[in-house]
Amino acid sequence: MTLYPQAAQDIGPVPTETARVARAAFPHGNVYLRLRDEVGVLYADETFAPLFSTRGRPAEAPWRLALVSVLQYVEGLSDRQAAEAVRGRIDWKYALGLELTDAGFDASVLSEFRTRLVTGGAEQQLLDTLLERFRERKWLKARGRQRTDSPHVLAAIRTLNRLESVGETLRHTLNVLAVVAPDWIRAHSQPEWVDRYGPRCEEYRLPTSKEERQAFAEAIGADGLQLLTAIDTDPHSAWLAQVPAVQTLRQIWAQQYRVDAGVARWRTSDDLAPAAEQLHSPYDPDARYGKKRSTTWVGYKVHLTETCEPDAPHLITQVETTSATTADVAMTQPIHDALQRKGLLPAQHVVDAGYLDAELLVASQRDYGVDLLGPPPANAHWQAREASGFDISRFVIDWQAQQAICPEGCTSQRWIPSHDQHRNDVIKVRFAAADCRPCPSHARCTRARARALTLRPHDQYLALLAARQRARTPAFTAQYAIRAGVEGTLSQGTRAFGLRRARYIGQARIHLQHLLTAAALNFMRVGLWLTGTPHARTRQSPFVALLAPAA
Repeated sequence: MTLYPQAAQDIGPVPTETARVARAAFPHGNVYLRLRDEVGVLYADETFAPLFSTRGRPAEAPWRLALVSVLQYVEGLSDRQAAEAVRGRIDWKYALGLELTDAGFDASVLSEFRTRLVTGGAEQQLLDTLLERFRERKWLKARGRQRTDSPHVLAAIRTLNRLESVGETLRHTLNVLAVVAPDWIRAHSQPEWVDRYGPRCEEYRLPTSKEERQAFAEAIGADGLQLLTAIDTDPHSAWLAQVPAVQTLRQIWAQQYRVDAGVARWRTSDDLAPAAEQLHSPYDPDARYGKKRSTTWVGYKVHLTETCEPDAPHLITQVETTSATTADVAMTQPIHDALQRKGLLPAQHVVDAGYLDAELLVASQRDYGVDLLGPPPANAHWQAREASGFDISRFVIDWQAQQAICPEGCTSQRWIPSHDQHRNDVIKVRFAAADCRPCPSHARCTRARARALTLRPHDQYLALLAARQRARTPAFTAQYAIRAGVEGTLSQGTRAFGLRRARYIGQARIHLQHLLTAAALNFMRVGLWLTGTPHARTRQSPFVALLAPAA
């Protein structure tokens, strides 16, 4: 498909007949008519022009494909349903500026457009262009308040146990090779593989006893090893090693088998890599095992950041899709970097405890001018849990002298820069046993012979101490209450937009799904804002609503 500069048509007004019929059909308007009237055209052809070549048949207008992709997510439509809506819906034709007689396009054009977006790295424009339009209308501004949270996302794959996984991996590889190298796979296959790997590998087809399952697993391992060896030793098939399915087979075999003297041995549970590092399906190698409290899943996480000003629509400003194993705390700085590039950094960023640590408290204020508001990491030592104990806040730290003074007036003897188990910079402070043993407060201070403290560097120590003190104030409780609103966004995204289930395969395409979901959420929220619809309040059950005033 081609998009010559001169082929990028000027985007004119809505055709007269389309406008007349749409006004008659929707005398009070609807969200699509309202957005077209108030904001105009949301996208431009020039934004997506680099994705198209200068040769080939003329392309559908990219700005329309981008808008259709967003509208598709607004209503949760398939590609075929979205193409039918373009062909038959009056309000869609109004938003897209089409004549009533326009026949639309084939549904495959939408899938091709998404592929172009991912391949060309232009998927972020779907959200950022909307944000720019909304900022022009003063619905979005920097240096306000924003909040972030992350739900888990289920990959679009079947959950497999270990035996199913290796069987299905080899079956998938054989099917791929049958397409890309049919003559080669015919020459290197065994007759029994047709029965073993023809049907889908499912638990009810597998042996039940432990011994039979072990033997079956090692039979699959031998077949897979034979296939990999044939690929590696055949000089005419070296290119097959670069086939993604073969690379996935090699990775899963390395994880699930040990090769001893050319024999594939099924690994015991104690010999496996951590679950977070394992590939769980040949169909989506990016999906990983995740666990958050009592919830476990195979897939991804999506981090949504939104504005939360009472006098403006709540708009999602940044979307990050990560592996299920990525800790929330690792995403705080990337989110700030992205918002800074857009010119949308908040003055206050409200997060839960997972996005916050001592280093981020300092870096957010120092590098971005952002007040990171959230529950700071708690002091987990027993001295802090017991009201009568001497926790770290009871010690006076003399940073210049590199000494700590205990509540009883004794001075530390050692000050050693070091690292903790997470490779964070810390300072190890130790007191002398000669001072601690006879101390009358020994039982309140330590259960060892002498007290030892672990301090963060100066700026981090002070920031963490201040954050813990702030978290105990009524003002913090009032400010932090606004974070609860992001739970409503996650609920809306999950229930109305399918946020928690992946539509596609692979992290890049799933990130595109999340960007389209965010754009659709913003589209609907601005539409409701234009009608004067107030922000929703947290729902209460009839019982709570009845008794709350009395309480």
